[in-house]
Amino acid sequence: MAYRSRMHLAAMRLLSVNLGRAKAVPYTDQPEGVTGIDKRPADGPVRVAAPGSEGFGASGLAGDRVCDTRHHGGEDQAVYAVAREDLDDWERELGRELTNGSFGENLTTTGLDLGGALIGERWRVGPELLLEVTSGRIPCRTFQGHMGEQRWVKRFTEKGAPGVYFRVLEPGEIRAGDPVRIVHRPAHEVTVALQFRAVTTQRELLPRLLAAGDALHPEALASARKYVAQYGA
Repeated sequence: MAYRSRMHLAAMRLLSVNLGRAKAVPYTDQPEGVTGIDKRPADGPVRVAAPGSEGFGASGLAGDRVCDTRHHGGEDQAVYAVAREDLDDWERELGRELTNGSFGENLTTTGLDLGGALIGERWRVGPELLLEVTSGRIPCRTFQGHMGEQRWVKRFTEKGAPGVYFRVLEPGEIRAGDPVRIVHRPAHEVTVALQFRAVTTQRELLPRLLAAGDALHPEALASARKYVAQYGA
């Protein structure tokens, strides 16, 4: 049975909340030579808030570290989620185990089609936390080094299942097992999958991103506007 057709059979929830500490590695171009991509499931509740608002640094999660703030973290990339279903697909393709947190994600979900999430869609996670979808994840050199797979950036891009970045609208505590409810779906049709293709392999799609407005990650919005100014809609 296809992944998308399974969505109604599984409860939408968190399988784990994952945190990473700064770790020195040889494969990052971050000036200090450290990364927080190696994330592991937390044992208890984790506080989530907009980066900087409660002293968390560039991440939206207490106890999590974002080291390369040039390309990661911040208000529009405060929380990153990956579907367990997508990790399972990669396990079969790579022939190796991928534990929750393997992609450096803060949230490992089940029962949610992340590629089909709309830019500006809002999730209530647990009783308090409210998140808003901003974009998919663009793979980088650090991600490739962390995975240790040949041509990883290209393979990840070609697969087109980038996971989802969020901004934090309302803070709260979350933990493994918490339910996820989609409480708002915008009227446009700009999905994470579409946004990811537009900024990577199919730039002719960029004008379509403008329908998402300011909910879109600012860099993607700027790219769409620049494309339209140069080539038209």
